[in-house]
Amino acid sequence: MKDKVFGVLQRVGRSFMLPIAILPVAGLFLGIGESFTNKTMLDTYGLTGLIGPGTFVNALLSVMNDAGNIVFENLPLIFAIGVAIGMSKKEREVAALAAGIAFLIMHASIGAMIKIHGGTEALLSGASTEVLGIISLQMGVFGGIIVGLGTAALHNRYYKIELPQVLSFFGGTRFVPIICSIVYLIVGILMFYIWPPVQGAIYKVGNIVLASSYAGTWVYGLMERLLIPFGLHHVFYLPFWQTAVGGTAQVGDKVIEGAQNIFFAELGTPGITHFSVSATRFMSGKFPLMIFGLPGAALAMYKCAKPEKRKAVGGLLLSAALTSMLTGITEPIEFTFLFVAPVLYGIHCVLAGLAYMLMHMLGVGVGMTFSGGFIDLFLFGILQGNAKTSWILIVIVGIVYFVVYYLLFTFLIKKLDLKTPGREDSGEVKLYTRSDLEAKKNDQNENADELSAMICRGLGGKNNISDVDCCVTRLRCTVHNSELVNEGLLKQTGASGIFHKGVGVQIMYGPRVTVIKSNLEDYLVTAPDKEDTGYAIIKKESEKDTEKGIEKKVQGKVISTVILNSPLTGEAKDLSEVPDEVFASRIMGDGAVVVPSDGNVIAPADGVISFVFPSKHALGLTTTDGLELLIHIGIDTVKLDKKAFETYVEEGDKVQAGDKILSFDLEFIKNNAPSIASPCICTALNSNQKVRLLKTGDIKAGEALIAVDAFE
Repeated sequence: MKDKVFGVLQRVGRSFMLPIAILPVAGLFLGIGESFTNKTMLDTYGLTGLIGPGTFVNALLSVMNDAGNIVFENLPLIFAIGVAIGMSKKEREVAALAAGIAFLIMHASIGAMIKIHGGTEALLSGASTEVLGIISLQMGVFGGIIVGLGTAALHNRYYKIELPQVLSFFGGTRFVPIICSIVYLIVGILMFYIWPPVQGAIYKVGNIVLASSYAGTWVYGLMERLLIPFGLHHVFYLPFWQTAVGGTAQVGDKVIEGAQNIFFAELGTPGITHFSVSATRFMSGKFPLMIFGLPGAALAMYKCAKPEKRKAVGGLLLSAALTSMLTGITEPIEFTFLFVAPVLYGIHCVLAGLAYMLMHMLGVGVGMTFSGGFIDLFLFGILQGNAKTSWILIVIVGIVYFVVYYLLFTFLIKKLDLKTPGREDSGEVKLYTRSDLEAKKNDQNENADELSAMICRGLGGKNNISDVDCCVTRLRCTVHNSELVNEGLLKQTGASGIFHKGVGVQIMYGPRVTVIKSNLEDYLVTAPDKEDTGYAIIKKESEKDTEKGIEKKVQGKVISTVILNSPLTGEAKDLSEVPDEVFASRIMGDGAVVVPSDGNVIAPADGVISFVFPSKHALGLTTTDGLELLIHIGIDTVKLDKKAFETYVEEGDKVQAGDKILSFDLEFIKNNAPSIASPCICTALNSNQKVRLLKTGDIKAGEALIAVDAFE
């Protein structure tokens, strides 16, 4: 469960990156536009005559200012669309359209409920706002995230839905905007009642954060860095930047929520004497780290490198340091710590928290769009003037940070003999990135789950696998390129048989297949993101290399015979007549097929229930004679997902021949499955055992169906 939650959080964090990625451009527009149209700045630098009001440049800068501002004012809608795209599996353009429609409908429904209940006067102060011209509740980006996540969930479930013939036009992807519209009309009505108390709770959390003062700021900075290796830092800081958790403020005639929103609202408001430190406390701490601290660490690694490797490592570290200083992108340096010297990363996280706390204590009011590099410092600190931002303190603290990082990291690298770049005994001199960390996790995962790794390679690698599913005993996979499937490797995974036709691959593992499927799905989350092109499909040299179509010939004297009764009433046929190539070819085992005439299933012999498939369409029985029997109702009925079945036994139950073990809706299966033909097969016969069909045609449940002869 923890792994699944972690995986979902990672996906949510990645989905946040799409709307967050637009913020640097919007901030650039807003920062340049606001800075160079600000009368005080123009007068200070003597630029009024050149780019002041009435000039073409001033008009262009005003357009840039409004263009950047519109993005920040409509972040909830952008997040709704971006999160829906990021969380949807396929047909993402449909999810984006559905999210936009759902967002409008939800807020229109809320607006209608506000009118019905007396207008905004009936709401608490600050509880309402205008969203795209609609009077609605102040939900901020939470409203967008609620729409984005919900739309993605509905999209992933229904984008392949098949409706009855008369409504088939509205099936598939066309159904997604329809169902989202209906759902979010209801959600909007419910939110009118639910959101005000939720909003009150968020305000309380924001007050607690505000009251936490400097200690809380240190914890924020520490956690923001600690979560970077897991890719969860976006999930962590977003509520502080975009919701009331990061504070609320009256800016002009509007109540603004979220630290970043407060900063940019103040940036575009004339007359602000100093930007709100209670908001910028969640941003300004990055500047000393990224512009000064990490370059100091890079210099320490350079100085500690072996003399013969300094030239090679110097160019890499200089590039990484300049990237950190200018853009605030710190991955090459930070992940190098994490990969070769985790202790340095731990110290870096502690110092990060301290940087945030110092900026808070010193009253620094510099905000940012995305990262704390010099570009953001110049736009939102230096250009705004020291009186508004106190940006000069970043430089003073930054110089101290450069010295501390350089001296402390130099000491620790030498003292602990840490293998930072240039200190390796052998191998390539390199910096590390997130992909290297993921690759390291993949290697560990492969050691822990070699079977999943072999299956993945046998199917041509992660990128070649389109879909993974399973039936009672088969792992059902769809691949993109059938030529990359390595049947020889798949057989080495313990498969009792492989059925490969086109892009469909079915691998027979028996009842343990459900565990194998779950392990493979977990493995694919972090598997190497590449095709195994080095594995070519193994061509069959002759038909003797496969069991398909070949009847095992067993010679010798019969020493024992076990009779198995029919579990069903209907028409008995040879197994080769079942309309499924895997069953018909006896790859999974030998037996017979019954086309049922009623929906009751009985135990064909005394024994123990070995498994009941979750969808209830099949179960296994181990007889007292040691035979392993599979009773499978219909063909491809796993897709019906319990809708037509009812079981009366559980795994481990003892049964006697004739006991009722399962029932099913025969008509429903006829209408919703390819066939009602039901195989009854022995899945684990020994080499000296052979199945004989005892009866064909009409048969009643409990009558002898097959015999299993054992030869000496």
